[in-house]
Amino acid sequence: MLDRIRIVLVQTFHPGNIGASARAMKTMGLSDLVLVAPRQFPDEEATRLAAGAADLVEGCRVVDSLSAAIGDCVQVIGASARLRSLPLPCYHQPDQMAAELWRRLPEGPVAIVFGRERYGLTNEEIGHCTHQLNIPANPDYGVLNLSQAVQIVAYEAFRQSRIQGEAQQMPKANGPYPTMEQLDHFYTHLHRALDSAGFLTQPHARTEAHLRALFTRAEPSRKELSILRGVLNALEGSSRDG
Repeated sequence: MLDRIRIVLVQTFHPGNIGASARAMKTMGLSDLVLVAPRQFPDEEATRLAAGAADLVEGCRVVDSLSAAIGDCVQVIGASARLRSLPLPCYHQPDQMAAELWRRLPEGPVAIVFGRERYGLTNEEIGHCTHQLNIPANPDYGVLNLSQAVQIVAYEAFRQSRIQGEAQQMPKANGPYPTMEQLDHFYTHLHRALDSAGFLTQPHARTEAHLRALFTRAEPSRKELSILRGVLNALEGSSRDG
C-alpha cells in the first residue's frame, strides 16, 4: 500500500530539497514522487542529497501543473501551515491523517502535496485538494524545512503500514470515491449548468469556490457524483426545453 502514497512537490526552489525529500521517502518505504514545475531540475545537488535514494530522483515524474499530478488520486491532502478562507476538512495530527488515508488506498492513489519553501501552496492550489494537513509545531517558531515535513508524513505512513500489517482495509461505507479527474469533470459540468441558468452573476461572491468547498467537505462517492451529474443533465434539459 505504501506505493500508492504519492508525494507531490510544487515548484520547489532548491534542488537539494528534492533530493532530501526523496531520501526521507525511501527511508520509510515510499516511492511515488511527482514534481510540479520545479525551478531547477534535474540537478546534481538533488542527486547528491538523495544519497541512497538517487533512484527515486531519477525515476520521479515531472509535470507542468498540479492537476496533472493528482488527476488519478482519490484523496489529495495539501500540507499548509495556515487555514484558508474556504476551510477544507483539516487533519491537525499527521497520525490521524495516515490512519484516514489508509482507508482510501484500496481505491487508488492518495497524494500529499507540499508547496514552495518560502510561502507554501497558493489558495488556488489548496482548492484542488480534498483535505488540509497542519503539522503542529512550536507556535513561536513553527517553520519546518520541506524535507523535514516530508519526513514526518512519510514516517506516519510507514508507522500506519506496520499497524495495519499491510492488510487490505475496506473502504468507507459510502465509497468508492471519485478521482480528482472525475471531480474536475463534475465541476466543469456544474459551472456550465450554473452559467446557463444565469446563476453566476456576481463573480466577487466566489460562488463556485464556496460550492467546491461544500462538495469537498461532503466527500460524495462515485455513485453520488453520478447522481449529481444526472441532476445537472436534467436541469440543463429543462432549461433548453423552456
